Amino acid sequence: MMPTLSRRIVSEFLGTGFLVAAVVGSGIMGERLAGGNVAIALLANTVATGAALAALIFTFGPISGAHLNPAVTIVDAIERGVSWTVAACYVPAQCAGAICGAIAAHLMFGLPAIALSHHARSGSAQVFSEFVATFGLLCVIWGCSRQYSGAVPFAVAAYITAAYWFTSSTSFANPAVTLARSLSDTFAGIRPTDVPLFIAGQLAGALAATLLFRWLVPRLDATAKLILVSH
Repeated sequence: MMPTLSRRIVSEFLGTGFLVAAVVGSGIMGERLAGGNVAIALLANTVATGAALAALIFTFGPISGAHLNPAVTIVDAIERGVSWTVAACYVPAQCAGAICGAIAAHLMFGLPAIALSHHARSGSAQVFSEFVATFGLLCVIWGCSRQYSGAVPFAVAAYITAAYWFTSSTSFANPAVTLARSLSDTFAGIRPTDVPLFIAGQLAGALAATLLFRWLVPRLDATAKLILVSH
């Protein structure tokens, strides 16, 4: 039996909130413990994010599909996996959850609830990285969901863990997470002025992967209702 829309919305809110809390909180902890070694701080941030992502997908996937990402929700609506009405409810819930997750992380570490980030993440290389990161993420989701839906949580978590390291942007790959991280002047932050191009790259990457898989996997729309998740 399909959970009610209200339960699905709360699921997306909570899942995205916990995801951002993991991203921001582990970034703060990693930076504090790394003694100035950025590589160690990034490694701590990566491991915590990947582990949390897998756990959240397993937890909230049966309720809402655990999109946790407006880009995933939008392309799922394009492929008729969810209605546009549901998508219009999911996206604000994801963004609100992400912001609350950043605030929660700040409060856990004794920081101001909101502090606009000064961490510059600009330039064509980083925007292209977000295109590649999100393109790859949706390839993993569409590819695994057809025949290996039970592997999606592990595959997505593994991909995001790797993408932290092979993209210059550290693979945000999520508009809601990107928005929330602009409100965090910490290791995981991004300047508000850099957000629009990041989100544009993410949406373009998600759409490109979806169009590709329409060709690679005919009748993709028939599998679109399977659990879809992301960073």
